[in-house]
Amino acid sequence: MSAVKTSGKTKAKTIAPPASRVPDRPAAPQADPLDSYASTELQNILDRSLHATAARLTGGISPGSLAGAYWDWAVHLGVSPGKQAQLIEKAVKKWLRLAGYCGRCMRGDDCPACIDPLPQDKRFNGEAWQQWPFKLIYQAFLLNQQWWYNATTGVRGVTQQHQNVVEFVARQLLDTVSPSNFLMTNPEVLQKTLTEGGGNLLRGAQNLADDLEAAYARGPAPGGEEFTVGENVAVTPGKVVHRNRVMELIQYSPATDKVRPEPVLIVPAWIMKYYILDLSPGNSLVRYLTEQGYTVFMISWINPGPDLRELSMDDYRQSGIMEALDAVQAITGCRGVHGAGYCLGGTLLAIAAAAMARNQHSPFATLSFLAAQTDFTEAGELTLFINESQVSFLEDMMWEQGYLDTRQMAGAFQLLRSNDLIWSRIVREYLMGDRRPPNDLMAWNADGTRLPYRMHSQYLRSLFLNNDLAAGRYAVDGRPIALSDIRSPIFAVGTERDHVAPWRSVYKFDLLTDTDVTFCLTNGGHNAGIVSEPGHAGRHYRIATKFEGDRYRDPDTWLDETPKSDGSWWPAWTAWLDQHSSGFGARPPLGAADSGYPVLMPAPGAYVLAD
Repeated sequence: MSAVKTSGKTKAKTIAPPASRVPDRPAAPQADPLDSYASTELQNILDRSLHATAARLTGGISPGSLAGAYWDWAVHLGVSPGKQAQLIEKAVKKWLRLAGYCGRCMRGDDCPACIDPLPQDKRFNGEAWQQWPFKLIYQAFLLNQQWWYNATTGVRGVTQQHQNVVEFVARQLLDTVSPSNFLMTNPEVLQKTLTEGGGNLLRGAQNLADDLEAAYARGPAPGGEEFTVGENVAVTPGKVVHRNRVMELIQYSPATDKVRPEPVLIVPAWIMKYYILDLSPGNSLVRYLTEQGYTVFMISWINPGPDLRELSMDDYRQSGIMEALDAVQAITGCRGVHGAGYCLGGTLLAIAAAAMARNQHSPFATLSFLAAQTDFTEAGELTLFINESQVSFLEDMMWEQGYLDTRQMAGAFQLLRSNDLIWSRIVREYLMGDRRPPNDLMAWNADGTRLPYRMHSQYLRSLFLNNDLAAGRYAVDGRPIALSDIRSPIFAVGTERDHVAPWRSVYKFDLLTDTDVTFCLTNGGHNAGIVSEPGHAGRHYRIATKFEGDRYRDPDTWLDETPKSDGSWWPAWTAWLDQHSSGFGARPPLGAADSGYPVLMPAPGAYVLAD
């Protein structure tokens, strides 16, 4: 079955702008920012080594980037007397409002709150927070937080990114001194301490000691050892049928007597281990697909060390997706493949698909993108950390050690949701003394991978910093590619609370491609929204298709006009795959030794087990 659709219509293509021509001025030579360690000049070694040392001390955050943002804000605020007067007026009004609230509370009047928390802020929802003096304490904190938001935003002349950085940092600093974080100002912790005679604090101290020991030993978080890859997670039966220096290819055993001829090739993100899509048997997307009659292949990326520092984005494309496609087609004998990419894997899949479409050779019957972006202009608060200063800082750290360690990335991701991922956990586990039982998703989340220096630098510069893919400037084999060349039907999934790939950014597949696009929006976050098995309580989704030739709907209009359906989005996806698949046929063998793809070992393979 051919997966290539043809059209007689002439379509406008996005092309890169021509380089500026200045005939009387020769182009200045530029240093390659990706020079290998061995070929770097002595003076650059000194500078980059200093930057790398500083990066380890700052968690990879560039002091120059922060200083530039604050200087921009401070200078413009300093020459804005109107804004200063407004802030003084707001401060006086807030203090008067708080004083009035305090007086009414002291008289015992029934006084409504003078400021309400934001809808997503659950820190002060408990009944204990409505008692004196704690209601005054948290009201004062929220008023102060609101004033600082006003102070860091709306200053005329400050660039948008600098404003976002200053507002974000101010919010993080305020969150560290929230009254919910301290024993004497958190009434819920005080009540528990009195009830248990301090037993909660003893348990919290033990939890802290266990976490410090695990961090020092670089082992799994306490409780994470209950989930072992190949024993109770990543246990869907299968075989490794191909291996190279970048990936292992896993073919899963069919779960039905007959299967669809078109196989599914899943490209996971390389920032974490592949098995988020094959967790426990009850929530494994891989197992679910095999039970629906699909032959499933999964790429398992290597966990690179310093010796693989020079791996590039193109190495991941060629040795990853392209070699996997060759193996899938040789083993199944089917030309049409359902490609599915998760997160960064989806971005790489889009690059590969656009390059093959440009060359008028596409093996994809369909393409599915799960929480994956191809336009990075609205990539959420992650863009706060992406500018020339920050990228250069990270490059110097990676240049010295050869890779970016997952622990060096974790801090930035946790800061994006610090109330949920940092402070609420500190209060719950160290002050309340309550340790939540671990689950498979938490264990996977702690099982990260390293990122090779050259590949990650190219990714940050070409995609995040320059947005070359969406602009038609990203080159494959020396020539730019365009997402509008893709003709395979697309199924794109966004999640409502995604802080890594915001759903409005994922929605841009509607805007950037000239093919049928089915967009599905599900509740949950970047990980939990994708791992949304049937029967999972509280799940819902919206789904609609924009056919080639339909008028564009902006994401907010789409949200208003698309009805909500209860349940998991998985059945809707497999129903869509069924529509683009042939009838059932015989099951293919595991591997194809005659074609050069013998069975190498049982799943989950060796790469996923590497530390």
